Amino acid sequence: MSDLFTIPLESVRQEAVAPAAASAEEYTARARHYRLLAGAFIEEPGRDYLAALRSPESLQALGELGVSFDSDFLDPPLEQLQETLACEYTVLFASSGGFPPVESVRLHGGFQQAPCFAVREFYGKEGFVVGAGRFQVFDDQLGVELQFVAALMDRIVTAMAQGDDKEQRRLEKTVKRFWAQHLGRWVRGYATLVERAASHSFYREMAALLDAFAVFELEQLGLDLVDEDQGKLELPPLAGADEPMRCGA
Repeated sequence: MSDLFTIPLESVRQEAVAPAAASAEEYTARARHYRLLAGAFIEEPGRDYLAALRSPESLQALGELGVSFDSDFLDPPLEQLQETLACEYTVLFASSGGFPPVESVRLHGGFQQAPCFAVREFYGKEGFVVGAGRFQVFDDQLGVELQFVAALMDRIVTAMAQGDDKEQRRLEKTVKRFWAQHLGRWVRGYATLVERAASHSFYREMAALLDAFAVFELEQLGLDLVDEDQGKLELPPLAGADEPMRCGA
């Protein structure tokens, strides 16, 4: 999976509960989990990603997190598995009647609504832009949002190594604010929906892991947020969709 962010080298009041202190090693491990989950949802999983997941070391580590893939993931040749999951991805996320992993769709009923522009502004303030992957992706797509937080955690580790406490605290607040304004509002409910809808154990297990990881991250960040998605089958009405069309001036 390619990182869709190009990263130049180069305060939040959501503090009802103090976040737990984390070490550089813990931030590095959490960033890996963000990227693992991003790989499942950002696009059809590639061969290298699937091969890495099926390695004995990965399966053991995932098992310790409660992930238990069925034979439909473990047994087929990689090429066959990749093709099967490409079809499942299309059915779940890209076809009519599917559930696109996009914040604007889940919370506002359509693509490129307010969250899309809000996260784009968020990324820009940190010097990030969303680049091109194999497919066009929206700024508020789940995998992109997860990769953004992973990249911020990489920067936190760098700030810690340099002894830059001020930058570390700023970045930690940025992660917290992003969860409060975006991920924390929809990923738990969305994960439960995908877990129910998936026919393949790969997506079922990755959705369950996303749900558990989101709960863990909110605890780590000291946030108590209402999930607005709620795993709904029906999307909220798109603003203005019921207004009559107007022709001419």
